[in-house]
Amino acid sequence: MLDTSAENRRRHSLDPHQPVWLFGYGSLIYKADFPFLERRPATIHNWARRFWQGSHDHRGTPDNPGRVVTLIQAPGALCTGMAYRITPDVFEHLDHREKNGYLRFRTPLTFADGDQADGLVYIATEDNAAFLGESDELLIARHIAVSHGPSGSNRDYLLQLAQALRELDACDEHVFRIEQFLLESG
Repeated sequence: MLDTSAENRRRHSLDPHQPVWLFGYGSLIYKADFPFLERRPATIHNWARRFWQGSHDHRGTPDNPGRVVTLIQAPGALCTGMAYRITPDVFEHLDHREKNGYLRFRTPLTFADGDQADGLVYIATEDNAAFLGESDELLIARHIAVSHGPSGSNRDYLLQLAQALRELDACDEHVFRIEQFLLESG
């Protein structure tokens, strides 16, 4: 079963009166379709963003899943994204949005100004049913070029993510190489 929303509710008992930091590294960077109290650029350590997760419900279909990002453990790596300070009730929406294999994990965040805080992050681990795994970046670009789902084209997801990373002045060779392959192929 792909729907992880119930498992996420079981994983973290949150005080309804205490705001929580949420780290976004994919569409959560540029598509904040939820209320937040504060938004700040941040990084997490020892994680790398990869287009290794299938999207059956947003950027693809059950018959032709798109490819979206997840995080893979990578010692020494830095993953730049956006942190949102939210009230716990927002997780009802987010758990539904991220239900296709993503689970919430705790993570330390480092903000652009050097401040630190603990937060939560959604990660689709390799043992989830929608995990597509590693592939050649050219093949990933070709897959993305032909995938489309209820939330739009997989191509738009990639291009919006690459643009959002540039706006954060973040270098992500994996994302930018896939973007280059996609744009070169038309």
